[in-house]
Amino acid sequence: MFALFQMTFACITVALVLGSVVDRMKFSSWIVFTVLWVTFIYCPIAHWVWGGGWMGRMGALDFAGGTVVHINAGIGGLILALVLGKRLGYGKEAMFPSSIALTALGAGLLWFGWFGFNAGSQLAADGIAGSAFLVTNTSAAMGALAWMFAEWLINKKPTMLGLASGVVAGLVAITPAAGFVNMPAALIIGLVAGMLGFYCVAKLKQKLGYDDSLDVFGVHGMCGLWGALATGLFANPAVNEGAKGMFYGNPKQLWIQLISIAATAVFTAAGTLIVIYLTKWLTGGLRVTEENEVAGLDSSIHGERAFEIQ
Repeated sequence: MFALFQMTFACITVALVLGSVVDRMKFSSWIVFTVLWVTFIYCPIAHWVWGGGWMGRMGALDFAGGTVVHINAGIGGLILALVLGKRLGYGKEAMFPSSIALTALGAGLLWFGWFGFNAGSQLAADGIAGSAFLVTNTSAAMGALAWMFAEWLINKKPTMLGLASGVVAGLVAITPAAGFVNMPAALIIGLVAGMLGFYCVAKLKQKLGYDDSLDVFGVHGMCGLWGALATGLFANPAVNEGAKGMFYGNPKQLWIQLISIAATAVFTAAGTLIVIYLTKWLTGGLRVTEENEVAGLDSSIHGERAFEIQ
């Protein structure tokens, strides 16, 4: 059962990486990349944190995947997007979601499913699992509100897409902290995550000029980083005896969290780059042809369409 539970984390992490390169990567290359990346990038980091590896022995706190899932996927997705290059027309034409209704539905399904990830990571139906469930919901709601109000203030229009993105930002940030923090901390974590996610998507991406299709680096990578740091600040021994953050008399925990973040980022960046070039060599290239990209990969690669073009 534990192996099956852990497999869901591996599946979602590499799926997040894919979000960075939507619309431009060959399907055959993606399959090869997935096998290599999960084996040589995801599994070592998961072992370091949860399998008795050096991060766990050092005392790094990651309740449900801040470093293992979100920083890992955010960095991996960014490297892959940079190597592949931008989508045709990126920055010159508007690229809206194909369906805001399905985006909202997906956010709702994610929100509900996240309770299984976070509360389930206690591997028991006890008080810590219940607390993790509660703070997960709280951070998600606060992240949604923070993103919406930031967007409303800056762009003058609150959007459903922004609200859904804020939900995910709040969920990401609370993930490493879920079994270690109380409600006031969850409110702060969600608030900062919503504002940070909005800044990374609305401002930072434009300043740096990279094309991350689904903002995996901005939402998962950066909010995961914030959540890992926040765990080092807010981990509360009254919630979980095995965790004590800086605000509860243990400043060393913040330093441990910083080491785990830096190690994950460096290993993932270097390892992903190697996996990318190995995949490129094995499959004869990563990117679809310009003709297929213009036609859309659903029809040109798979012979089907998610939506009929009117």
